[in-house]
Amino acid sequence: MIRRISLMSLAALSIACSNKPIAETKSMPTIEWQQDTDALLAGEVMALAYSGFRAGQHPDRGDGAKNPTPEQILEDLRLLVDAGFGLIRLYDAGENSATTLALIQREQLPLKVMQGIWLNAEISNHEGCPWLDTPIPDSELQANIVKNQSEVARGIELARQYEDIVIAVNVGNEALVSWTDHMLPLDSMIAHVQRVKAAIAQPVTVAENYEWWISDGAPLAAELDFVGVHTYPVWEGKPIDEGLSYTRANMRRVHAALPDANLAILEAGWATTASEFSERASEANQARYYDELQTWATRSNVTVFFFEAFDEPWKGNPANPDGAEKHWGLFFEDRTPKRYLRER
Repeated sequence: MIRRISLMSLAALSIACSNKPIAETKSMPTIEWQQDTDALLAGEVMALAYSGFRAGQHPDRGDGAKNPTPEQILEDLRLLVDAGFGLIRLYDAGENSATTLALIQREQLPLKVMQGIWLNAEISNHEGCPWLDTPIPDSELQANIVKNQSEVARGIELARQYEDIVIAVNVGNEALVSWTDHMLPLDSMIAHVQRVKAAIAQPVTVAENYEWWISDGAPLAAELDFVGVHTYPVWEGKPIDEGLSYTRANMRRVHAALPDANLAILEAGWATTASEFSERASEANQARYYDELQTWATRSNVTVFFFEAFDEPWKGNPANPDGAEKHWGLFFEDRTPKRYLRER
């Protein structure tokens, strides 16, 4: 899930990071690096981030969650299967995710899952996060440490219970970047990762913005089975003509910083409505970015979790229905398809 303001735009660096060059074609410039096919998760190139909260529903905001019903989740999963997707990403190990896994198993749906473990703040980042106006109380931080231990235990249990469905586990989401509101110390994140790796058979990763991996990620990457990268050119002021080239530049830089790591893109997408960047947000641009990203990822053997399956009206400012946070889906909130899916 995106919980950020737009980052400062960075100049795309052209880094020669080589290991298996491919010949240049008119449709696709030379790819500076290519992973082996076994780096693909479940053999899939394009996957989807899935969170099924509909109008009036939301995750726990402190007074409990209002989750989709099992019938609604099953409707979503069947839509994703019908659209040709075989791999989805879940973000936490709570009731909603447990229901999703149970339904995939019960209905024998042809879906694999990257299971999430959501970690809450263990240190207060009120000086770095633009929307944290005051320090997080120490009592809340201490309670979060206990909650995180329980969440890790739930994630481990789900990975074990649904070992035939869960193909990887992601520990934490944007919990280390400078602007996050749910920050963890690096040593705490490493400890959570080590606990999960010791308890399950599946590969383990962490999802962070590309810049964090480049500047600070080496100690954590050394603990992981693969590195999970987030990249959003549209958040960083890039027009659609530069969307793919900027994404590729970001990935080249991560590869150069972490040359021994397999990489997967755990979030990349394009909003279709956005008051923050209305001139760049559209269904046409989303469809183009998806197509171009798929072509590159296929040639490079990189799994991409496109963000996201369905629009989520609970996100962002409730007074701004056109806020970008609400409009990243390949489907609208009412489950009708957007342009990419209509025209594929």
